[in-house]
Amino acid sequence: MTPTVPHSTPVTVRMFSQRFSSTPLGARLARQLALYRLDSWGYPYGSAVSDAAALIVAELGANAVTHGRVPGRDFELRLTLCGAAALCDAPGAGADLARVLRIDVSDTRGERRPPRPGEIAAPDASAVGGRGLLLVEALADRWEVLDRLPVGKTVRAELDLPR
Repeated sequence: MTPTVPHSTPVTVRMFSQRFSSTPLGARLARQLALYRLDSWGYPYGSAVSDAAALIVAELGANAVTHGRVPGRDFELRLTLCGAAALCDAPGAGADLARVLRIDVSDTRGERRPPRPGEIAAPDASAVGGRGLLLVEALADRWEVLDRLPVGKTVRAELDLPR
């Protein structure tokens, strides 16, 4: 007689990581490649997940090339699709939990940090900019600013995905 092994659903973590030049073209390419990768993972162009992720990547990429730019240094985009936020860091359990898309945008300018979640002030109505992180805060289920070793910072946004 063969021993029975409890059935467990495998947890798949998908990851995409790419560095881009700290230029407007680099930010635009980051958004386009994020959309392409999400489409290949089953979140098609024009879907709610794809549109929200595109806006988040566009805003964080624009911030990286505008406020986090160090001449000669790139910024990095990392997308992680996993079973749950905790599993993005430690895959292997919790397959019942909702799926999460984690968006990390890193730059090498650690001394210029954005306000923390919940501390973003709305700009004047006549201001030309200053609304990007308000969009990120509205679209993301969670976001935070992390130190990046050896230098810089990472702005992380997470989207809880429908089952």
